[in-house]
Amino acid sequence: MIVGCQAGRANRHGLTPGFKVKAVNLGGWLVTEGGIVPSLFDGIPNKDLLDGTQIRLKSVTIGKYVCAENGGGTILVANRTSAASWEAFKLWRINKNTFNFRVFSNHFAGVVQDSKGSPAVVAEAKTPAASEIFRIVRKSDDKNRVRIQASNGLYLQAKTEDSVTADYAGDAGWGDDNPSVFVMSIVNTLLGEFQVTNGYGPEKAPRVMRNHWKTFIVEDDFRFISHNGLNAVRIPVGWWIASGPNPPKPFVGGSLQALDNAFTWAQKYGIRVIVDLHAAPGAQNRFDPSASRDGTVEWGKSNATVQQTVSVIDFLSSRYAKFPNLLAVELLNEPLAPVVTVETLKKYYQAGYNAVRKHSSSAYVIMSNRIEGPMNPRELFPLAGRLQLNVIDVHYYSLFEDKYNGLNVHQNIDFIYNNRSSELGYVTNSNGGPLIFVGEWTAEWLVNGATKEDYQKFAKAQLQVYRRATFGWAYWTYKSVKNHWNLRWMIQNGYITL
Repeated sequence: MIVGCQAGRANRHGLTPGFKVKAVNLGGWLVTEGGIVPSLFDGIPNKDLLDGTQIRLKSVTIGKYVCAENGGGTILVANRTSAASWEAFKLWRINKNTFNFRVFSNHFAGVVQDSKGSPAVVAEAKTPAASEIFRIVRKSDDKNRVRIQASNGLYLQAKTEDSVTADYAGDAGWGDDNPSVFVMSIVNTLLGEFQVTNGYGPEKAPRVMRNHWKTFIVEDDFRFISHNGLNAVRIPVGWWIASGPNPPKPFVGGSLQALDNAFTWAQKYGIRVIVDLHAAPGAQNRFDPSASRDGTVEWGKSNATVQQTVSVIDFLSSRYAKFPNLLAVELLNEPLAPVVTVETLKKYYQAGYNAVRKHSSSAYVIMSNRIEGPMNPRELFPLAGRLQLNVIDVHYYSLFEDKYNGLNVHQNIDFIYNNRSSELGYVTNSNGGPLIFVGEWTAEWLVNGATKEDYQKFAKAQLQVYRRATFGWAYWTYKSVKNHWNLRWMIQNGYITL
């Protein structure tokens, strides 16, 4: 028997009177997120140099940082006394030792012959080829001390502040007198699906990922969820799930069977399912769960990425509309403003809505608000308000923004009861507007030394406020190595009562 929305007579929104979604996200399962399951990366050689890792290089002879002049499009120089965005290189991993270096302007560093016939290093290529391949050689007892071998077999050297070339042939050790030695610092990393699958490579990645899908979430988890007061799960998926057993590299096929299992287990235990497209083609935000290669947001910049995403929604809706416990399809998770424009988003959401409605008249269609950037929290209302069984998803964290720094326990809790309550009230329209879903929240914060009682009060405050959301809420996440993000741990240890 399926409990909740199908029982009784539905109201004008399709919800049974009194029913609210009380859900948990199954994060880190079918879309990798390294902060949730860091051990998934343990077997990758040079696992600190994955796709999207940002590095800085400082010449030991000159004592200054290397950068692409003007951010890209011309030569590399070694004349920066401090490092900022232009002085970082994003890695595209070819194997454990060889990489492409992407610069601020999204050009790639490579080797060309200058006017004197010398191999100069420039950042001019829009797409990497053979001349844009570099091998990072690390000092055995100090991995931050590196030499970089170019495709011509020679090493990069900082000859002068204005001349970085690929013509150093000697060894000459690792001392500060060697112009081919650089100090490498890692300033940012990504730990998503692209990084884990490309990191392991085509031979090992399928085994690692399929084992993860089989073991991270199992049938007993749905029993636990059902027996602890929850009535739904929100399951993040990636666009490659619709690509069959052999999706575009480096992604791995097999997550579709895991999602099939989830529907079967959920139905057995009376749990409704929200299928959430967490990673779209080209990436809709710069974070790990978008499966971006290097944090660049390409989704929506071309109509092709949008149409491909609509096709994914069509596939998922067609496949799962036959399951009576399909509660909703979420069209996209956390599109990033202003890179993703509201105009592009509205066009996609209308097309995605139509794709769901081709296969189901009863499934809800969830539209995520944009994150960051300048935006109006009600910017989707004109579209969503005229559609049936439509929901707007908002995410609330007491993290990630400077305004939470330094708040003590009582200030954080007051913020939930006052500011957050007002934010939720602003997007909740009782006069026929779209339903509101707090699709992600967690009982973690930036308070050091908080007691168990403090966490209990913080969780209780959020539950009291978020239960006012007209569609319901979903905790992030069900399992995690970080205890307070881990709802199963929080329940088992008495930190939260649902």
